[in-house]
Amino acid sequence: MSSANIALLGAIAGFTIYLGLPIGRLRTPTPRLKAGLNAVAIGILVFLVWDVLAHAWEPVDEALSGHAWGTVASGGGTLAVGLAVGLAGLVHYDGWLARRRAANALPAGAGDAQAAPKARSQAGSLALMIATGIGLHNFAEGLAIGNSAAKGELSLAVLLIIGFGLHNATEGFGIVAPLAAEGERPSWLTLLWLGLIGGGPTFLGTLVGQHLVNDTLSIAFLGLAAGSILYVVIELLAVARRTGLKTLTTWCILLGLLLGFATDAVVTAAGA
Repeated sequence: MSSANIALLGAIAGFTIYLGLPIGRLRTPTPRLKAGLNAVAIGILVFLVWDVLAHAWEPVDEALSGHAWGTVASGGGTLAVGLAVGLAGLVHYDGWLARRRAANALPAGAGDAQAAPKARSQAGSLALMIATGIGLHNFAEGLAIGNSAAKGELSLAVLLIIGFGLHNATEGFGIVAPLAAEGERPSWLTLLWLGLIGGGPTFLGTLVGQHLVNDTLSIAFLGLAAGSILYVVIELLAVARRTGLKTLTTWCILLGLLLGFATDAVVTAAGA
C-alpha cells in the first residue's frame, strides 16, 4: 500500500469524528437529556484518560523492565511535563478567559440578558478544550498508524485505522456534549471547525509517523492529551453535580465508559 493510501485512510479515521458532532444541534434538550449527555461524555473522557496514560507509560514500563534508566528518565520526564502543561496550562488559560469575560462584562443592572451569552461562551470554551485534548490524543494515534506502516506492518496499520475510526466517532459526541448540555445549538461551521481540531491531527500524525518513529514525541503528545482531557473531566463533573440527577448521571457515566472500551476493542485486537 502506498504512502498516499495510508495517509488517505488516516484521514478517514480522523474525520469519523464528524459522525458524533451533529448531536450538538439538538433543539431544546430536556434537563434529563442534558444531564445524560454530559454524563456519557464524562464516561468517554475518563476512558480516554486511562487509554492515553496507558499508551504513554508503556515505553517507560518496558524501559524499567530492561533497566534502561536513561530511557526511563527521558520518557518519564517527558510524560510529567506533558501532563503538567496539559492540566495546569488549561487551568491558567481558563482563568485568563474568566478575567477577560469579567473585564468585558456589561455594567451591573444590565439584567439576566448577560446570563445566556456567558453560559454560551463557557460552553463553547469547554467544547474547544475537549476538541484540543482529543486532537492531541489523535495525533499520537496517527503516529501509531504511520509508524506501523513505516515498519511494513500494513495489516496492523489498517486495523488501527478501523479501530481509531470507530473510536473517533464516539469522541465527536464528547466534544459537543457541553454545548448540548447548555442548550446551545452550534452552527455547522462551528462543528466543522471543532471536527478539524479534534479529528484532523489523526491525518497529520499519520503523515509524520510514516517518516518519524520516535517514542519521546509520542509520549509528549499523549501527556499533553491526558492532562487536557483530565481538566475537562473535572469541569464536566462540576456540571454534573449541579444537575442533582445522581442516579441518571451514574448510569450514563457507566454507559460512556463501556462505549469507550467497546470502540477500543478493535485496536486491542490488532495488538496496539
